[in-house]
Amino acid sequence: MQVESGKKIILFDGVCNLCNGAVQWVIKRDQTDVFRFAPLQSAIAEDLLKARRIDTSQMDSIVFIDPGMAYFIKSDAALEIARNIKGYGWAPAVFGWIPRSVRDGIYDLIAKNRYRFFGKKEQCMIPSAELNAKFLQTS
Repeated sequence: MQVESGKKIILFDGVCNLCNGAVQWVIKRDQTDVFRFAPLQSAIAEDLLKARRIDTSQMDSIVFIDPGMAYFIKSDAALEIARNIKGYGWAPAVFGWIPRSVRDGIYDLIAKNRYRFFGKKEQCMIPSAELNAKFLQTS
């Protein structure tokens, strides 16, 4: 699968209401059109995770991939996403000082309870026609 040059990928839980809300939040602030998205439940996400040797059976975290560079999970992924959104570059500087174990502990607590707190959909979200280009598709 080929990703457009200069684009960064966010893998998310496509049935989680919190995750879908976060994706919508990022899309609204993606002024430079840098992000592409795919649900963790998709074949594309499975391929991207396997290529990076990430255990797909244990993955329920947000994943941020900067192709050819690095990937980030959990709270590191959230901070890297913020770093790439104009006006939110302060977030990694502020929250990056918190030890990863503490940040990921909070992340894990929310992730573990996300369906109970925020609910879930029966199927992955289907992007509108205008947003379709931002979502990775199988060819």
